[in-house]
Amino acid sequence: MLNDSQINEFHRDGFVVVEDFIDAASREALRERALQLVDEWEPHSESSQSVFTTDEQERASTREFLDSGDGIWCFFEPGAVDAEGNVTRPRHLAINKIGHAMHDLDPVFSEISHRPELAEVAADVGLTDPLALQSMYIFKQPGIGGEVGCHQDATFLYTEPISVKGFWFAIEDATIDNGCLWAAPGGHRSGLRQLFERTEAAGGIPAAHSTSDDDADSPGLTRFRELDPTPLPSPPGDLVPLEVPAGTLVVLDGLLPHWSDVNRSAISRHAYTLHCISARAQYPSWNWLQRSTPLRPLGATA
Repeated sequence: MLNDSQINEFHRDGFVVVEDFIDAASREALRERALQLVDEWEPHSESSQSVFTTDEQERASTREFLDSGDGIWCFFEPGAVDAEGNVTRPRHLAINKIGHAMHDLDPVFSEISHRPELAEVAADVGLTDPLALQSMYIFKQPGIGGEVGCHQDATFLYTEPISVKGFWFAIEDATIDNGCLWAAPGGHRSGLRQLFERTEAAGGIPAAHSTSDDDADSPGLTRFRELDPTPLPSPPGDLVPLEVPAGTLVVLDGLLPHWSDVNRSAISRHAYTLHCISARAQYPSWNWLQRSTPLRPLGATA
């Protein structure tokens, strides 16, 4: 699917932009299905109306968040919920994202996620025996679409050796105004800075990752563990914007630092992301996202 120039670009920069990868009909199918899932979603209780923020990732680590690896769950924008926990705008304009197993559980998302051409792209960028691990539909709502802090995907979806690749589909045009991706070209050649782990309270951490004195002041279901104190690039100055039209696929290396700003515009920036890992790599039990069923090979039919 990718030509030699695109493959070289991916290895040089840690990302590659492929325009016109997903057709208008498929984009509209994903968008309509996402809105339908939001409309049909029924939280277990008022307290289950989870807010998603990446400013302090621990705050997102509710039981619903950790269980969403096996399901389809909606998470609200912080700006759509008041101090008393009340949603202040229509639901379809209040949801931050849907996650994290639509690619397995929903027929529309599954069909598009497992198209053979995507498996070919994975092979082109060196992902051997790819397994579809996690999916998200991100709304980036007008005026309140939250910032996603500069991060490396391998922090959250770690394997030994590191193998995760991100496939980011622009369902709508992505611009600087509405919160497009920004990336650090070549940043994937630096090491992994952090791991995001489940704690004992969330199901147990192997002895090698047992709680240290440094964790005593931050109890919860998850925690960050520092591997390298070198700071990630500081946005936006150390990053470049990836302004892309609807239909574009952006492939991201798992070590690439990337970021997106708040959507301060009146226009949404819908996107769909799929993260895949290699079947040849080990997926630790302390990763925040856990699946109770076997992962499907990328491109496999249901």
